[in-house]
Amino acid sequence: MSMNKKRTLVGHIVQVTVLLIMSLGVSAFPALASGSSGAVYVLTNQSQNNSVMVFLRAPDGTLSFSGSFLTGGTGIGSGADPLGSQGALMLDADGRLLFAVNSGSNEVSVFAVAGPRLHLIDKVPSGGQMPVSIAIFGRLVYVLNAGGTPNIKGFLISPFGNHLVSLPGSTRSLAGGNAASPAQVAFRLDGSVLMVTEKGTQTIDTYTVNSLGYASGPISHPSNGATPFGFAFVHRGFVVVSEAGPNALSSYKVEEDGDLDLISGSVPNNQTATCWAVVPNDGRYAYTANAGSATISSYTIAPDGMLSLLHEAAGSTAMGSAPTDMAVSAGGRFLYVRTGGNGTVNGFRVEADGSLTPIGTVGGIPAGAQGIAAR
Repeated sequence: MSMNKKRTLVGHIVQVTVLLIMSLGVSAFPALASGSSGAVYVLTNQSQNNSVMVFLRAPDGTLSFSGSFLTGGTGIGSGADPLGSQGALMLDADGRLLFAVNSGSNEVSVFAVAGPRLHLIDKVPSGGQMPVSIAIFGRLVYVLNAGGTPNIKGFLISPFGNHLVSLPGSTRSLAGGNAASPAQVAFRLDGSVLMVTEKGTQTIDTYTVNSLGYASGPISHPSNGATPFGFAFVHRGFVVVSEAGPNALSSYKVEEDGDLDLISGSVPNNQTATCWAVVPNDGRYAYTANAGSATISSYTIAPDGMLSLLHEAAGSTAMGSAPTDMAVSAGGRFLYVRTGGNGTVNGFRVEADGSLTPIGTVGGIPAGAQGIAAR
């Protein structure tokens, strides 16, 4: 057989394998223990024995510590925001698989969520240095590596044991190269586009994604405000992006071809160190964590993607607590905020009008932790 025919055959095998993996569903695991309606997960990001802490969520949203589960890798925990990222710990859409970065050992761990316990089922190289953020769409996973020459790397979730399978030839560079200092990677809700924020170059990268999971790009777009950081996609391709420079939130329309159109430019909240952003499922409100002022700001999102500041300080944490990562529970009823300054998770009930009602705090999070997820 000629070399060209061999290459063609290998290419066909890769394509068939990719299509098979993407077409099959995730195998089921047991639900949470009786009396619990969900859980919150925090990545310790420790330089030895990196682990995920599990907190069970009661029907009223309050949390109780359940256990800690080793990732099999190492983190680089130091300070309130050691990775400078959002999305270091991510659940799949069904809440049955949990993905964690091991930034110290350049790996990604995969857990099966089995009631109140986590079962480590895989640990693979991240495809670069210092993974900081994970994006998931169906059975497709992309990892953002922030160290060395930053990149994104694609994987598929195997239907046979839910292991991560490297997607050959899927590594893509960032527009900013070594100066990028990226913060997050995430999919447009329909999976057609990947987006990355670059803190170091004040840019936003987009990549179009084909049916086999391969990303093309990057397309570089100037951020409306300085230091674009965390972001969250909303219906119809809208995305909100936090900006640590002006301490503001901007909104854009992300087109299927990777184009980026500004809708609301840098709507300020008059707080400090605005770095993280989340949007509950209904897409009506957005929240930013403001580490410097120990507050959570709220915004309304109009049907056309326009932003309006709702409350400068819809919620607050203890002064000096440095609220950082945030996660919204399944159904969007509760918002949880990890504080890097005093090692707690603060809970809030999301009211119908977008206001936040405190529901309690749990402690014991080690210094240097990064990443939070909720179901």
